[in-house]
Amino acid sequence: MNFRSLKRGDGVVIAAAVLLFIASFLDYYSAPSGYSGDVPNAWDGLGNGLGVYMGGVIGAALIVVSRSLPQPRKVAGLELGQLGVGFTILVAWVMFWTIVDLDNVDAGAGLILGLIAALVLAAAAVATPLVAALQAPLTGAPRPVSAPYGMQPGAGYGYPGGPQPSYGGQPGPGQPQPYGAQPQPQGAQPQPQPQAQGQAQAPQQTQGAPSPGDFSPFWFAVPVQRPLYAEDGSPTPIAELAPGTWYLAVEQRGPGLVAQTQDGRRGVLQDTTGIQRG
Repeated sequence: MNFRSLKRGDGVVIAAAVLLFIASFLDYYSAPSGYSGDVPNAWDGLGNGLGVYMGGVIGAALIVVSRSLPQPRKVAGLELGQLGVGFTILVAWVMFWTIVDLDNVDAGAGLILGLIAALVLAAAAVATPLVAALQAPLTGAPRPVSAPYGMQPGAGYGYPGGPQPSYGGQPGPGQPQPYGAQPQPQGAQPQPQPQAQGQAQAPQQTQGAPSPGDFSPFWFAVPVQRPLYAEDGSPTPIAELAPGTWYLAVEQRGPGLVAQTQDGRRGVLQDTTGIQRG
């Protein structure tokens, strides 16, 4: 589950559900003057406590869970979010006609507050996909990491802005020398390596570009949130790649990439369209 995908409207849904739950413990009716007995609340009848008040809370939970999942889940052919919206509308409808049809008694704080919470809950559940102001991220967009894997920003070997590997040529300034190579004085031309007698000279690669078919790990960022699937091919995502964060591509897997997250998890990014290479 990725709670960064929640919107402001989902925050209103959560707040209204909490208010509805609190209202279930308050007085359902107002006590007449001189009455000394206990005033019932919604939990004195399971039809109100579980069937109405908790029905709204369950509907809110279904909406939040549905919008936190990377892929929609269905129950009896209906998406969880659609089912939750139906719950909230039904609860608001029942509570409205309950408070209208009171005879010889006055509504208590639990009934009045519950009706307000149910109306707000149903309105937010319906309006969130439609109103632009409610579609803003609830927690804000994630910020790029400043130092992946403990390195200084822009200073890591291969990290965007840092020293990059060379292919077939001499290392650039600040890059490590290949193992076993002798350091060359600055400005000196590289010396050819001796070859064994009878050994054919291998064709030289173009400096600055890898040979065809080679893969070199690189940093990348995704334009939108995308799921990262397990390497064994299971359909359940193991992580969610978020925009604004650099990830390391370690292997080519068909049209996708094997990526490594900041906490060390590896998986297959199947959709690589629009990614930004570092």
